[in-house]
Amino acid sequence: MQEIIFATGNEGKMKEVRMLLEDLVMDGERVIIRSMKEAGIDIPILEDGKSFAENAAIKAKAVAAFAKGAVVMADDSGLEIDYLNKEPGIYSARYLGEDTSYHVKNQNLIERLAGVPEKERTARFVCAIACVLPDGRLFIKEATIEGWIGCEERGENGFGYDPIFMVPEYGKSTAELSEEEKNAISHRGKALRAVKEELR
Repeated sequence: MQEIIFATGNEGKMKEVRMLLEDLVMDGERVIIRSMKEAGIDIPILEDGKSFAENAAIKAKAVAAFAKGAVVMADDSGLEIDYLNKEPGIYSARYLGEDTSYHVKNQNLIERLAGVPEKERTARFVCAIACVLPDGRLFIKEATIEGWIGCEERGENGFGYDPIFMVPEYGKSTAELSEEEKNAISHRGKALRAVKEELR
């Protein structure tokens, strides 16, 4: 049985990953996907990279050292808002403090953009996924989804910044999309599909 360990403790992220990789077959075998916690790996990881790709690689390599025989994946993803000089960027998860709720983070960003017209509220979600194979080889896939920041939180689906990120082709926030709609167009969905093709 092939095993993939995905280096995250974020349950929302694990749900997306499992949906997107559920049909992955490697060497003729179905793949089991585990979180770090499920794999019994609990290590501190210092994410001191200067880009999403660097941070994803740091996480994947750190976990791979404890995951003999498994494929290890790690993503680093976040929100870039052009008007705010691409903040929160690589600090998206730690913006205003790691334990601060996303409702508070979202409200803060909405307030910082108060009065800014829609055409200047452009933003994107970025996702870099690093994959370390059992033989130590590393590859990284990166993808984005373009949109803009809304003036209020909308929707109950998704997590993180999803309620304020508006998707042009739907006229909805990513938190208003169904899981299937979101996975079809999201930054993580695109990056995971690219990783899946490489693994096949």
